[in-house]
Amino acid sequence: MAVVLIGCLVAAGRAADPTSSPLPAQRPNIVFILADDLGYGDVACYGRPDVHTPAIDRIAARGVRFTRAYANSAVCSASRTALITGRYQYRLRVGLEEPISSVDVGLPPEHPTLPSLLKKTGYRTTLIGKWHLGRLPKYGPLQSGYDQFYGFRSGASDYFIHGSASGDFWVDDRRIDQEGYLTDLFGQRAVETIDGYAKTREPFLISLHFNAPHWPWEGPGDVAESKRLHQPGASLMDFDGGSQKTYVEMIEAMDRQIDRVLQALERNGLTQNTIVIFTSDNGGERFAYMWPFTGRKTELLEGGLSVPAIISWPARIQPGRTSNQVMIHMDWLPTLLAAAGTAPDPAFPSDGMNLLPHLLQGAPTVSRQLFWRYKANAQQAVRDGDFKYVKLLENTFLFNVVDDPMERANLKDREKVTYRRLARAWFDWNKTMLPLLDESYTHSFDGKNLADHIGTKAAAQKAEVPRPPDDVDK
Repeated sequence: MAVVLIGCLVAAGRAADPTSSPLPAQRPNIVFILADDLGYGDVACYGRPDVHTPAIDRIAARGVRFTRAYANSAVCSASRTALITGRYQYRLRVGLEEPISSVDVGLPPEHPTLPSLLKKTGYRTTLIGKWHLGRLPKYGPLQSGYDQFYGFRSGASDYFIHGSASGDFWVDDRRIDQEGYLTDLFGQRAVETIDGYAKTREPFLISLHFNAPHWPWEGPGDVAESKRLHQPGASLMDFDGGSQKTYVEMIEAMDRQIDRVLQALERNGLTQNTIVIFTSDNGGERFAYMWPFTGRKTELLEGGLSVPAIISWPARIQPGRTSNQVMIHMDWLPTLLAAAGTAPDPAFPSDGMNLLPHLLQGAPTVSRQLFWRYKANAQQAVRDGDFKYVKLLENTFLFNVVDDPMERANLKDREKVTYRRLARAWFDWNKTMLPLLDESYTHSFDGKNLADHIGTKAAAQKAEVPRPPDDVDK
């Protein structure tokens, strides 16, 4: 898949030959930067022509930019479940719902996570930004492996009015009040955390989970818009708000904070042995730039699942590379644990793939078989090699997403054997996951739930008991 490369071919220092020596005795620090609802093409080095993102582009120039990276889900909390556990989110109740509507649903504290597994090996761990994996008193960042937390717990937050106004701004498990543009506050906290950790010899994980550019669409100068959304009858979901200009301003504000983080690493002499990752939790919403895909958040078409994914590690990864390796959110856990010299808990094996041989030794790309489901049985998808099986309500498709990334040519009659094989594979895989929930609900970008967006609620409920399409076994 050809992707326009803008801004990534800047000068970068030459990394050490990754095959010349074993992993360094000093374990790498990790800064994991997650954007919220950022589309595949929404930064300059992925092709967006009207945005300026020099910091994100610099990460790409120092490392590897994946062109075939997927989210585990087309919505937020489900993807975050997969990111932190390294497993299909459908193995856990918290991964079945969006938004999380019950205080009894959350990420179980006893389940191993990326921060808890790194913490066992001596890493310091901090989450800055969005949690969205369950509420106190049962669930939270400190309950799932993070030493420190600074941010909010719900699915969305106003960028200006937070703290006591919402009751959802926290330091650890204590509510606080703090004024400022939320993106700037998160960047400042990340810089302060890096400066503090630099004084110790302990490796660290900083999860910097911005809420940008998630709604409400408010740029750094949009205090008036924030006040409007807090008037009686208004909603933070901002169905009538935003613009391309505001959306770009939000992305560029995030990039400025990422630049401050990169400067803090440089100032403290940590750049070479720090892994920096930049990605998004799912596909983009209303104003996202998705080329060359169609579909967006809440949809299992390529635009709803494809995300930017960049990793740099100057001490080990050769700079300025792009990779066509198919990868997915749950790959990050085994990859980062391997870089830290450890592995997933054998009682909770990862469903992801360790990408380190590909990143360090240039191992060839391998074919993947990946699965998705969404909104009861309304949507199903499998990617296997270049082919992708998709079911939307009662409609089924087979696409070659390498030759046809816009998913226009339905090949299910021309490639009947492949179509039947992938549909059957989805059904067999689904039987190994938790059953679907009737009450699962997710808003879509136009404010309606998914079933209303792609059909009718009754039609989605009609499909709640998964079965292979009628033409699979013929």
